[in-house]
Amino acid sequence: MRIPLTKYGWPQVVIFPAVVLTLMVICPLAGKAFLPLWAIVSIEALLASVCVWVLMFFRDPYRSPPSDKNLLLAPADGRITDIEIIEEDNFIGGDALRVGIFMSIFNTHINRAPCNAKVEKITYKKGKYKNAANPQSGRVNESKDLALLRTDSPQQRLIVRQISGAIARRIVCEISEGKELTGGQKFGMIKFGSRTELYVPARENVKCLVQIGDKVKAGLTPLVKYEGTPPGGK
Repeated sequence: MRIPLTKYGWPQVVIFPAVVLTLMVICPLAGKAFLPLWAIVSIEALLASVCVWVLMFFRDPYRSPPSDKNLLLAPADGRITDIEIIEEDNFIGGDALRVGIFMSIFNTHINRAPCNAKVEKITYKKGKYKNAANPQSGRVNESKDLALLRTDSPQQRLIVRQISGAIARRIVCEISEGKELTGGQKFGMIKFGSRTELYVPARENVKCLVQIGDKVKAGLTPLVKYEGTPPGGK
């Protein structure tokens, strides 16, 4: 039977539980001489909870993405914290709809492609580690941008931004420039609480399907829908 833990979690998925289990063995042996039984039981329960949480953090549930090619799917699990139109001149070249997703330490942290797309460019930026629930963190925190070109019509440029948070210190991206992703395909994760943003050209045919406060799941929840192809398929 497959254990649903992500490969992106190594070596933490081995080291952290091993350390916790070692402490659980040492605690009753070393503490029985000077700690009451209730204290030992409490410590053991706390350590067990930590071990379970670490394993849950790196869970990798099976996802079957919708087949509708007019949808852009959530690139991360979490809660929608902000939706706005901004100027994005680096890759999209104009107004862009930005949808921000905050991932708490209890969410699945696997990042997935929003649609069938080719990776045009990957850009890493050093930065701070502010609270990822704050929309401003996407501008100042450590981040990695995946500049994508849709391979279905309309062949628009998109950006998925992986952003570190106050706790997260490790962005994992196991895809390279020039590779193609299918909608819902896993390409990385951000470890221990973070933020992911989706940037889409702001066009008349682009309809946002979510609201601030909505909970979404990577590779399953539609964030945006193309309601018709403008002239030229752009």
